[in-house]
Formats: sequence, structure tokens, C-alpha cells
Amino acid sequence: MNYESVIGLEVHAQLLTESKIFCGCSTAFGRAPNENACPVCAGFPGVLPVLNKRAVEFAIKAGLATHCEIARSSVLARKNYFYPDLPKGYQISQYELPICINGYLDIEVGGAVKRVRLTRIHIEEDAGKNIHDAHGDSSLVDLNRAGVPLLEIVSEPDLRTREEAGAYLRTLRAIVQYLGICDGNMDEGSFRCDANVSVRPQGSETLGTKIEIKNLNSFRSVERALAFEIERQNEALLSGGKLTQETRLWDEQREETRSMRSKESAHDYRYFPDPDLLPVTIEENWIAEIGASLPELPAARKARFVSQYALPHYDAELLTSRKDTADYFEDAVKIHDNPKALSNWIVGDLFRELKERRLDEQLYIPNWPIRAERLGELVRLIDNGRISGKIAKIIFESLLESDQSPEQIVSEKGLEQVSDLSSINAAIDKVLAANTKQVEQFRSGNEKVFGFLVGQIMKVTQGKANPQKVNELLRAKLKAGA
Repeated sequence: MNYESVIGLEVHAQLLTESKIFCGCSTAFGRAPNENACPVCAGFPGVLPVLNKRAVEFAIKAGLATHCEIARSSVLARKNYFYPDLPKGYQISQYELPICINGYLDIEVGGAVKRVRLTRIHIEEDAGKNIHDAHGDSSLVDLNRAGVPLLEIVSEPDLRTREEAGAYLRTLRAIVQYLGICDGNMDEGSFRCDANVSVRPQGSETLGTKIEIKNLNSFRSVERALAFEIERQNEALLSGGKLTQETRLWDEQREETRSMRSKESAHDYRYFPDPDLLPVTIEENWIAEIGASLPELPAARKARFVSQYALPHYDAELLTSRKDTADYFEDAVKIHDNPKALSNWIVGDLFRELKERRLDEQLYIPNWPIRAERLGELVRLIDNGRISGKIAKIIFESLLESDQSPEQIVSEKGLEQVSDLSSINAAIDKVLAANTKQVEQFRSGNEKVFGFLVGQIMKVTQGKANPQKVNELLRAKLKAGA
């Protein structure tokens, strides 16, 4: 029997508010343990939560960007369970009446577009963090993260492969980053994913036994964990075994999932409306105001880059995967209108530099290694015939060290391209005279030596000769002497 996998994802996105969702404590990452904690987020008796309006605004932004219906009234509920890092004994979340419902995302996999439905987006508070093996046999609790605002984004089980799951997560992360509501940093846990996966006979409409996978802290982990778990479930069923609904942990070192605990159901949490918090009422004009403030989102911007700048889909995908990169590209195009050449420089040389400096790990790059204006000027010098592509590489390296204009660097270092025909002819004659063997080989039909001769001419001219003119003049001289 052939089985197909059914995958649904639950994503927790930490919101970029300055304070926690129900108190004034800072949300700054990396502080000393329990520095960002107060009686409210520590769960002291008698304290009262106050809802952070910015968290609600960010939830509405996410809902509008993913085509959700925004509930005019939603309710905050208590999700009851015991864990050492949950000081109140419950988590304030949403259950029956979330803030956003019935949305969708369009993802692209293998050139095909697929729509993935969203069940809901709701707001909730994060729990603290247990620290094991740091103090003998004891476990410690850090409450800095307790009360940090989260969005939980729940998909319908519309995904079928690990590739689709990876595309969904990348698309969702790009959206929350464009909106400026989450930095999407999976290493720091500000964009976390739990995967629900089951298998069923091919063609069946009945869902199989759902297994939840936790501890997925990268796109690679998600895809590898799903691949392992799907294979594990297939093998179990094909051998006549049965699957039990449970939560499993992804072991990065062993590259396998292992059983963590039995899977809870909603009724196990005894949800009920939080008596300390009023229902959240959202007015139409506020939704309209937030909607008007949304930026151009990745999918729309990608489509525009293809149509407006005639870029290949691959280039447009890379350039629009981050808002700051797309902004940088358009700033460069304003200086010099050669979109494809600028894309090549950004995707190649500049991306390499960003990776080496680890700037690509930031939500927004305020200080680029080279300003967009300078890159536009560099490509303009190439297109105007002032410098060759080889010289441009030298200037690019110089731009990484200073903010001089490319024009200044060319002038100071004497890098301007030689287009004077007499100078180029003289260089060609010198090279032909020194390489008579290769000249005879070319005239005997060996085209490969032509590139060698061009390289020798560029070497003689220190890379300054206009390559196009070198090619034209050299070929003419070789044919004339044939």
C-alpha cells in the first residue's frame, strides 16, 4: 500500500514589542537570568495583567497580510498546565475566539503555486525557560522570556511534503519580517515551529494518527525531521504496527525523532476565559488604518520585479526574500537603470560579503558594506565603457574599505579602461609577435587559443584594455594574416 503524508505546522513568532504582553518588562534578548521579570510575569498572587496594544496591532497586521478575517471581538483564555517555567500554572492564550481566522498563504514549490489554508492566528504569552545541568543536579528557571508576546500561526493540514513545509515556513517568515513584527531568528527562538504529521493510504480522505514534533530550530531541522518521521510512520504501518498519538522530540545529533510524551488534547488544558482580562474589541477604523500601513509584501514585490525590471524569477526571489535587500536593489536602480547587472552584483559579490560579515542574520541592515548609490555608480562606469568587468572587481574591493565614489577610485588608481585603438593595436602586435606558435595554431583552426591570446593582451595592458575592442581587433588581425 502506498501512503501519503499529511502535515500541518504551528509557528510561534515572537513579536517585536519593547515590553511584554501583560506587563512593562523589557523583551530584550540576552539579559542576565531573571533580569526582565516582575511580579506580573513571575505570577505573584494578586497581580493583574494589562494587555499590550502593540501586540494586538501586530496580530492584526499578520492577519491582514495572510488574508484572515479579523474578529471584532476576541477572548483571552487561560490554558492550564503545570511546568516549572510557567509560574502562574497557566498560560494566557486564546482558544475559542482567536483574533484572526480563515486565512491562507500561497507558496511556490517546483515552479507550481499551492495554497495553504490558515486555521487561526492568535496572541499569547511565552513561558520561561528551564536550564538543566548548569548547577549540579538542579534545574534552574529563567523568567526573562515569560510573558514575551507571541503569535501562534496554525495551518490546516494542507502540506504533503517536507519541501512544501520548508517553502511555507520561508514564505511566512518573509512576511512577518516585511511587516516588522518579528525578526524571524530561529537560532534565538523568536520564530519557532512545531510540526504535526501523519500518514494515510494514498487517496484516503481520513486523517491518520497525528504525531507532533518539537525542538525544530531551523528550516533544515524541520525538513529532516519530517523526512525521518514520515519514513518511520510508513515503515511502522507497512510492517503491521500501530501508531500512537504522541509528542516526539527531534534529536539533531542522532538525526531522529524520539518519544517525549503522550499528546494532550484541548480539553486536557481546561481552557476558560481569563477573568482578569476583558474581551478584545477591535473597531473597523483601526483595522482600516492598519491595513493602509501595510508594506508591499514579498509575493507582490517579486511579481513586480519580474514585470517592471524584466528580472528572472530566480533573481526576483532572492532580491525580495528580505525587505532591506529589495529596498537596496531599488535604490541602486535609481542611480543607474541596469536591473539585471545590479542584480548580478548584489546576488553574487554583495551577498557573499553579507554572509562573511554575518550581516544577513540581522532583521534589517542599517549599514551596508557598500551603499546602494555606490554600486549603481560602479555599474554605470562599466556600461559607459569607462572600466572593464575585471577592473570593476578591483573597485568593488576598494569600495568595501572606503566610501569614495567609484569615479574617485578610478581616477586615483589610474584604472580607466583603454579604448584608444592605437594603444590596443600596439599591445596586440606585441602579444602576436611573442606567441607565434599560438598564432599558427589559431590559423590552423584551433579556436581555443584565441582566449589565451586575449588574456595575454589584457595582461600587457594591466587589465585596462576594452575587452570588446580587443576581441574585435585581434580577430581581424588574425584573419588578415591567414
